[in-house]
Amino acid sequence: MKTDNTKAQMRKGVLEYCILLTLENKPQYSSDIIMEMEKSRLIVVEGTLYPMLTRLKNEGYLGYRWEESIQGPPRKYYELTETGKLFLNELGKAWNELVDAVFQITGRK
Repeated sequence: MKTDNTKAQMRKGVLEYCILLTLENKPQYSSDIIMEMEKSRLIVVEGTLYPMLTRLKNEGYLGYRWEESIQGPPRKYYELTETGKLFLNELGKAWNELVDAVFQITGRK
């Protein structure tokens, strides 16, 4: 069976939610976000992450600040805005409804 495309689409569908979750408790540098995704086996490359961060920033869900780095140029740290926190809350509700629906269909609790 060829499930690779379907699995990729499923991951892509929850990626935005997972990225916002990584920013829920503290600002993160883009490399830190990628490492968090990799730890959870949601492999993300910069070519996927940066456009998503830009879109989320343009929609008002993220802000950023620059911090000096001892290892090179300044780093951009992303953080949730108040609007982003509300959006994340709504996504969490939608996620829980989706999981509940799938579990109901599969007979799991």
